[in-house]
Amino acid sequence: MTAVATKKVKIALVGNPNTGKTTIFNNLTGLKQRTGNYAGVTVSLKMGLFKMGDSDAEMIDLPGTYSMSANSLDESIVLDVLNSRMKDMRGPDVVVCIADACALRRNMLLVSQIATLGLPMVLVLNQSDGLKKLGLAVDTALLEKRLGIQVISAVGTKGVGMAELKSAIADALERQRLMKSIFWPECVNKATAHLRHVLSERGKHMLESELHRLMFDAHSHENLALGVEFCFLREGIDQAREMIRKGGYNPLAAEAVLHYRNIDALLEGVVTKKGDVEASTSESIDHIMLHRLWGFVIFIGMMYLVFQSVYSWAGPLMDGIEFLQASVQNWVTPLLVSTPMLQSLVSDGVIEGVGAFLVFLPQILILFFFVALLEDTGYMARAAFLMDRVFSGCGLNGKSFVPLLSSYACAIPGIMATRTIEDSKTRLATIFVAPFMSCSARLPVYVLMIGAFIQPKFGALWAGFTLFAMHFVGLMVAVPTAWLLTRFVFKTKSQPFVMELPRYRVPRVRDVIWRMTESGIEFCKRAGSTIFAITILIWALLYFPQLTESEEQAIRTAFIETKMSAASSSPSEVMAALDQEGSATAKALRAQIASVQINQSYMGTMGKTLQPVFAWAGYDWKITVGLLASFPAREIFVSTMGIIHSLGGNVDEESNDLRTVLAQSTWQTGKLAGQPIFTVPVVVSIMVFFALCSQCGATTAVIVKEAGWKWAILSFTYMTGLAWLGAVLTYQMGTYLFY
Repeated sequence: MTAVATKKVKIALVGNPNTGKTTIFNNLTGLKQRTGNYAGVTVSLKMGLFKMGDSDAEMIDLPGTYSMSANSLDESIVLDVLNSRMKDMRGPDVVVCIADACALRRNMLLVSQIATLGLPMVLVLNQSDGLKKLGLAVDTALLEKRLGIQVISAVGTKGVGMAELKSAIADALERQRLMKSIFWPECVNKATAHLRHVLSERGKHMLESELHRLMFDAHSHENLALGVEFCFLREGIDQAREMIRKGGYNPLAAEAVLHYRNIDALLEGVVTKKGDVEASTSESIDHIMLHRLWGFVIFIGMMYLVFQSVYSWAGPLMDGIEFLQASVQNWVTPLLVSTPMLQSLVSDGVIEGVGAFLVFLPQILILFFFVALLEDTGYMARAAFLMDRVFSGCGLNGKSFVPLLSSYACAIPGIMATRTIEDSKTRLATIFVAPFMSCSARLPVYVLMIGAFIQPKFGALWAGFTLFAMHFVGLMVAVPTAWLLTRFVFKTKSQPFVMELPRYRVPRVRDVIWRMTESGIEFCKRAGSTIFAITILIWALLYFPQLTESEEQAIRTAFIETKMSAASSSPSEVMAALDQEGSATAKALRAQIASVQINQSYMGTMGKTLQPVFAWAGYDWKITVGLLASFPAREIFVSTMGIIHSLGGNVDEESNDLRTVLAQSTWQTGKLAGQPIFTVPVVVSIMVFFALCSQCGATTAVIVKEAGWKWAILSFTYMTGLAWLGAVLTYQMGTYLFY
């Protein structure tokens, strides 16, 4: 006790997936939770405080894992935390192992492996209320005697056993109660001693549990999380395995065989029959839920509900956020009228930047509400099982479906939903292809282009078909992209999709709301700053360099002369109209100045510089500037086109004025002078570009946070290159065939 008296007690919560670990964590820590990210870790660790006596103890909710083999990212993190290998984070003082009381033998493998680490432990038999339905009983007193640690019977969803658990943690800490570890046969001890000797010759040291991992883990040669400095161990590992083989064991199966032999001895007489087995509600429901036909019908209905809620139900809330943003801008703008640059920075930069990520919150909260609900009821595992056969062909698995479906509403919550995918390589591949799904932000671009050019020329039927088809362009590219990633980049081997189907249960509303709220807060903290920075950068590129007073005066003079000529008005009448702040004439002048401002801004210069590259797709510099300016959000393309064409930034995709001016736009110079800019091949190529391009700073920011800079840059580069290629091919082929 004295060793940790001066430090906050640290408790690690460990267990198999679906054992109710997080429910117990929520019961103990309540609202005193936070999410931590440590150096080299891309998976968040949840931490919370709870009272233990007169002081606070810190509990870490580690990712669910079936073993300590560390073949996945989650398992590696569990191993690193328990072995005190996490940078800037010391190891736990006590480990609380959560086991499903109804599947004790299977859950005890992880418990037995953790016992070899030599850490004080407490074992919690959660969901013990299900034992009666199975006609079973567990003698916790006998199990405590055999293990040497306290065993707590608990029902996390009802808060049963939490007081006893706190007391057991304090006892384990004070008395340093260690679980009786497995008795290894002589051949394993000899192999362990051999590896320790090989290490000592190089002045190196490893824990016994780490040495066992090297001998028993088939992937130890591959993942050498050992590092380059330990490559000399390769020969020693082979020699150690040969010693185990001579002892009569297969070294790659010996660990599980020996642990389960020990577990069977420990559980003999502990788990007994105490009645008849009641009919399993879960099995009865699964006859329908996993049916080849009705299972898919129910699944499609469930996913439609989730998709519809994210796509449509969030609309009023998003409109409300946009209304509040506009209200704040309208209130702040007049207050800063004397300082134009500060006014623009605050209104178009800061407030716009905050709104740029807050507007996604409703979709994220609604999506994660349903994800938490489906996971806690046990249905999410069934959905993954049903969809695995569909996704396995391109190297993904069933758990990729919900993130990809959600990305049709917005890629941001879709990418965040990949956290439910345990396999790190599959998760990365899903993150990489999620932005290809045609999200709702692309819809304004589609509606503008189709409404202005497709429907007037070909009718409503072809307009509807075009809108429908554009939602599948990205999917057609995503499937081969996922196949290429899993086959040639990650080189994942085809293997059966194995996962546990948990019992159906009624979710706790409090836990669902907590998880939903956590996701929203984490999004604001992790992605908000990056999205805000991107918005400020785009504002600066559009704002600088500013027009001089003489340039503005020249625009004003030319505008007045044009007005006088067009309307046969006197100078005094035009000036009087300009003096009226809300008049159409005053708005038209401001729109004209804004158009010229974009023309000569850094963004405008970039657009003109890159225009020759996009000329292959039939774009002029105005379209190119629209593409560049829409990087923070795809729908900005519409308002940017309005500003460039002197209509102001308040136009939307259904604006007749914008549709008319685009339809009347012609090339001013070159061999195409006088011909329309927006031909059908150009229009379709623009839509193809937006369907394939990563035109969303918020999505890129979330990829940075979820997968790292390398994957974010690769995703942006790959998608932009494909978008350009797709746009060029569309334009060139369309022009060749029809023009």
